[in-house]
Amino acid sequence: MASGMHLNHYIAQAGICSRRKAVDLIKEKKISVNNQIITNPSYQVKENDIVKYQKKVISAQQNVYILLNKPKGYVSTTSDELGRKTIFDLIGSTTAKRLYPVGRLDKDTTGLIIITNDGQLTQKLAHPKFEIQKTYLATLDKPLSHEDFQRIRQGIKLVDGFIRVDSIAYANIKNKKKVKVKLHSGKKRVIRRIFQLLDYQVTELDRVQFAGLTKKNLKKGSWRYLTAEEVKQLNKFNE
Repeated sequence: MASGMHLNHYIAQAGICSRRKAVDLIKEKKISVNNQIITNPSYQVKENDIVKYQKKVISAQQNVYILLNKPKGYVSTTSDELGRKTIFDLIGSTTAKRLYPVGRLDKDTTGLIIITNDGQLTQKLAHPKFEIQKTYLATLDKPLSHEDFQRIRQGIKLVDGFIRVDSIAYANIKNKKKVKVKLHSGKKRVIRRIFQLLDYQVTELDRVQFAGLTKKNLKKGSWRYLTAEEVKQLNKFNE
């Protein structure tokens, strides 16, 4: 339970709004605790307190944060009407909380996905304005030429708009089929489409970094809970 949590944090945990906006709600006298209007955002919510917003009882959930290294062949959904394996088959019934993936990957792409029930953080990490950086390792069907390397660096016009990567580099100068790309765009299948436009096929695609998190000590198909410090860093995008 959220005993000892500041009232503005409690409201945010209940999914009403951000902690900053929660302060405004409190100061505007829109929040009551045990039928008493509370105007102090730092009020400590106690175990049996009844918190209401717009005369409706709200409750803070215990948030869960999981980092998964997705293997190939799994879809990034809670269920699949075609009966395909989902990322939730990998984490099993580890928690009864309703969880959702952040930063979905297509079935053939591997790498990092965050899974959480923190809806507010999910929205922030997915919103383009927060420019959450992701790093991908792409393996191509043929070596990437210097000319095309420079074209990608300068920016490519896709059907849904112009895209410029944050950086691009050969993962190994002796093997120009492997390329590391950093970008913050959330466009669907954007890495594959960039290379496809230049007549390359991506044979393997792996997201090796997402929102500052890496795959260190996390094998494909494995998952772990985020540490308190990692959650704190993610929540900086939420402020």
